[in-house]
Amino acid sequence: MIEVKDLIVHRNRREVLRIDTLQIPQGETLAVVGPNGSGKSTFLLVLSRLLKMAQGEILLHGKAQTDWNELEYRRRIAFVFQDPLLMDMSVRENIGLGLKFRRMDKKESDARIDRWAKAMGVEKLLERRASQLSGGEAQRVSLARAFVLDPELLLMDEPFSAVDPQTREKLLEDLSRALAENHRTTIFVTHNLKEAAQFGERVAVMIGGTLKQAGTPKQIKENPVDSSVRDFLRGL
Repeated sequence: MIEVKDLIVHRNRREVLRIDTLQIPQGETLAVVGPNGSGKSTFLLVLSRLLKMAQGEILLHGKAQTDWNELEYRRRIAFVFQDPLLMDMSVRENIGLGLKFRRMDKKESDARIDRWAKAMGVEKLLERRASQLSGGEAQRVSLARAFVLDPELLLMDEPFSAVDPQTREKLLEDLSRALAENHRTTIFVTHNLKEAAQFGERVAVMIGGTLKQAGTPKQIKENPVDSSVRDFLRGL
């Protein structure tokens, strides 16, 4: 579904990301790990077309990112950030915000909202104001808001880092089930190596702004490409 070739990204005239080659099949969940400043979030921003590349190529379904109509490309993607970024309105209105922008029929919109509110466990909170939600509840709403758009590609930038461990575990369980049922291609950034191995079908390791290695957790643990990967994955 996605192919990355000879990618280089600059920020403030400095190279911050380099990926020689990476392929992501449709329906795969790829966990991206690495220390702070390794380029993980930058990779998501470039994939979502929120940040320009200095060199290289990103293909979606074999078509270069730059050849896509920008609106058409972005409508295929949903982004879940570390902070939920909810609007000061009801949970129902927050989940359906993107559908409203797309002028979707109200009946279909309501059906989608109800479906994903239930899948994310917030169906009883639909009339509550976003400001009254706990951190875990807000992130569930953020996930429902992403899924309701029926994206081909779901990008998540450490969406559970601000919630407590028990809430995080339940969120991951519900999210894993939703992804398994819908075969959504997902790229998931995390600092949690155990979570990466549990959640990702493959793991991509970024160190120093470079994609060092991608493979199953078992492959990477047993055959790290160099000492930097071996040291970083010691806890995996």
